[in-house]
Amino acid sequence: MSAALLEVVRDYLDKSENFGGLAQAPIPGLTIIRTSEPSGLDYAITRPLACLVLQGCKRVMMGTRTFNFSAGDSLLITADVPTVSQIIEASHEAPYISLVIDLDPALLTELMEEMKAVPSAEVEPIRIEPTDSEVAEAALRLMRLLERPASAAVLHASRVRELHYWLLAGRHGSAISRLGWPDGHAQRIARAVKVLRTEFTRLLPVEHLASVAGMSPSSFHHHFRNQTSLTPLQFQKQLRLIEARRLMTGEGASASSAAFAVGYESVSQFSREYRRLFGLPPARDVSTVC
Repeated sequence: MSAALLEVVRDYLDKSENFGGLAQAPIPGLTIIRTSEPSGLDYAITRPLACLVLQGCKRVMMGTRTFNFSAGDSLLITADVPTVSQIIEASHEAPYISLVIDLDPALLTELMEEMKAVPSAEVEPIRIEPTDSEVAEAALRLMRLLERPASAAVLHASRVRELHYWLLAGRHGSAISRLGWPDGHAQRIARAVKVLRTEFTRLLPVEHLASVAGMSPSSFHHHFRNQTSLTPLQFQKQLRLIEARRLMTGEGASASSAAFAVGYESVSQFSREYRRLFGLPPARDVSTVC
């Protein structure tokens, strides 16, 4: 089944003349990645997702842990966590190809209610498992819809729902079930994360974020760090620094203008924290990337 899925994905990319990088499919929450050479390090605070690798190999690091996954594996990320990723096996003859599906907590909640499922004990936010055959088959049916745009407009929601069902019902279920638990810690922290993602340039006191999550400040701080591996302040700093890096490498912004754009008041503080995260001061880092 994975061979059939790979063939359909390749065919779609070739017809859309996408020969590398990200292809945002015309189905919400579905992204296709193809690249023909190993990549540099990509820093991100990754949203909950499932990544089905069809060809090649990728490495993801979170803190001191390193995960390698290749064709036939699925990477599951069940919380907004800081990651450093790198494609380590790709070539023109055999490019790295993967499908990325954003996990929808509202859809998981609906399915869990119908399945009468209960959340499992807390698990690691990143897991790698062999892709279940039912998940691969559901992904294949979803991809085949792209060949029929008129049908996709009507049927894509049911196919995405089916894919979430098989993820929840299969070996990945224990990892993602907490995302769908109504008003559980995962969904409460997600509300605060949404505020951080949209307002990271502002001063956001932990008391305000705790109020958004419906928790006391001490409980919020504990559960936030337990789920994301960062304190709220560290999380906000990483969002700022990652966006500043994008502004410099993607839009040609200077270090000072990028620093002020993401909410820093001191360029020297920005440079120190930038170097601490990326390993080089801003100017040198940008020169190596560009």
